Amino acid sequence: MLISRTGLAIAILCLALSATPGYAAERPSEEKKQTVLDLYVTPSEAYAQWEADKDNVHIVDCRTPEEYALIGHAPMAVNIPVMFMTCIFNPKTRSYVMQPNAEFEEMVKARFGTGDIIMIMCRSGSRSALAVNRLAKAGFTRAYSILDGFEGIPDHTPDSPNNGRRLVNGWANSRLPVTFAMRKSLMYNQESGLCCPR
Repeated sequence: MLISRTGLAIAILCLALSATPGYAAERPSEEKKQTVLDLYVTPSEAYAQWEADKDNVHIVDCRTPEEYALIGHAPMAVNIPVMFMTCIFNPKTRSYVMQPNAEFEEMVKARFGTGDIIMIMCRSGSRSALAVNRLAKAGFTRAYSILDGFEGIPDHTPDSPNNGRRLVNGWANSRLPVTFAMRKSLMYNQESGLCCPR
């Protein structure tokens, strides 16, 4: 049986695509949530991929240790903060100033290889994009941003009692597993006892 060149090309393309993980989330419209690797997953996709291949799909929560402990987290998520919260309040943004974790890349490299599949979540998708971009500069090639993070994005329905509350999308709003239990093997552990280096 003879196979045409076109048929052979299609067969090779199908094989190549079948070897590629089936993550299909689209690029977010907000520039601050876009990454140089252009790899995105929804929380449900991230959980499904982890469930299907727990040894090779890793979930990293890049929020602060305080957020991880007090707001809850995915039970399998390793907490490696990309930023720390300071005690300096910015009245313009009405929030505390965040300080980069200078050791973020090294902490990720201590646990994972640069070719590993790493799915990163933050609160709502901005810090995870920052984390992916930092990892890409450090040589990581399969770092995905989990869209809308752990808490999701605010509801902006006018006149709604939920207006401004984080009830849209995100890990917690997708009814995926959430825990407050702190496992030493997964939590951020700074031996100095300080979460935010001085």
